[in-house]
Amino acid sequence: MAALLQAGSDALWSRFGPVAVRGELSGYARAASGHCYFSLKDDSGLPALLRCAMFRRAALLVDFEPRDGQRVELRGRLDLYPARGELQLVVEAMQRVGQGTLYEEFLRLRARLEAAGLFDAARKRPLPRHPRRLAIVTSPGAAALRDVLTTLARRAPHVQAVIYPCPVQGSEAPPAIVRAIALAGERSAHDGTEALLLVRGGGSLEDLWAFNDERVVRAVAASVLPLVCGVGHESDVTLADLAADLRAPTPTAAAELAAPARDELLAALALMQRRLGRALLRRLQGLAQGLDQRAARLAQPSRAVAALRQRLDALAHRLARSPRPLSVGWAVRLQRAHERLGAAPAQHLARERARLDALAQRLRALDPRGVLGRGYAWVEDERGRAITAARALGAGQRIRAVWADGSARASVIDVDLDPDRHDDH
Repeated sequence: MAALLQAGSDALWSRFGPVAVRGELSGYARAASGHCYFSLKDDSGLPALLRCAMFRRAALLVDFEPRDGQRVELRGRLDLYPARGELQLVVEAMQRVGQGTLYEEFLRLRARLEAAGLFDAARKRPLPRHPRRLAIVTSPGAAALRDVLTTLARRAPHVQAVIYPCPVQGSEAPPAIVRAIALAGERSAHDGTEALLLVRGGGSLEDLWAFNDERVVRAVAASVLPLVCGVGHESDVTLADLAADLRAPTPTAAAELAAPARDELLAALALMQRRLGRALLRRLQGLAQGLDQRAARLAQPSRAVAALRQRLDALAHRLARSPRPLSVGWAVRLQRAHERLGAAPAQHLARERARLDALAQRLRALDPRGVLGRGYAWVEDERGRAITAARALGAGQRIRAVWADGSARASVIDVDLDPDRHDDH
């Protein structure tokens, strides 16, 4: 068989020699070795396809970045690939001669939809910060779905995923995608879905064309739910990406953008708890110091009274030595001053005691031990971290409960969760 294939290769070379052919690039890929493999489609619309291989030496001479949909002129020789017995063109040179018909259609549709306002940044909506339920529109057998579910399980296992299966390639894909997006939006009012992920793996321009279909693009723009579009690889850009509320470079990135990591949120919450505890302690210490200062001033009101008495005695002495007799009015005023001075210590003491009682009540209200004194308990794990929900416990786990008069260590025998509250979370 090898001899036959070699004979066929020799016959092609002798019959055709170097050839030049024009067409549209499809499925262009560059291997790690630097060799490039792709197909050339007939740009007149006929069903003709020629497999091509361009080795690293020739690829280095190409002065532009080849991509699917471009119209190019290739020069090379026809050969038989012995491993599969396929006809292929070994490309020695590539020259760009214009955009392909499919890419031209992409540009025309993009310009029309952009003029209609479907890509405006002002209509983009933010994603929910802490979603509990996400809708995923994709093919159930696609690797993109596995990537999304794996990422959600790793980063946010508390987030529920609802899958709306549909084909993502071929002529039946656009209407199916439109129906799936609409169905997810209709059900969101009842099942609590908060955002939608539209995902698919990479491929050629033809493979991803369903996401450039005008029906799909308009459905993405009209989605009831905030929509993240993660189609293809980072270099792939579809019109659905431009119409979505947020574009993700890959399906995995779409899951990461839609659901924040639980570990990071828990770490931020623990930091806030520590800061709040320190702030509360500083507040309590400040109130205690203020209370001590007021108590010290309240304990010695006699000094202020004595000073006032001395001043009043001095004034009375000066008046007694005055050559002019006191009028009745001055005598009355002096009598009233004596009366007020006698009542002043008691009134001052009453006011300070009322203020002291109010401060003491505020201090007791801020004391966490007051809550424990009403029959509540603080539950924490062996590391001292607070346990605020039953779902965080597991059978056999060691815990510590703290009351107002002491604490106890215990081991969890069983966990009985409230089904309704568990479903909500």
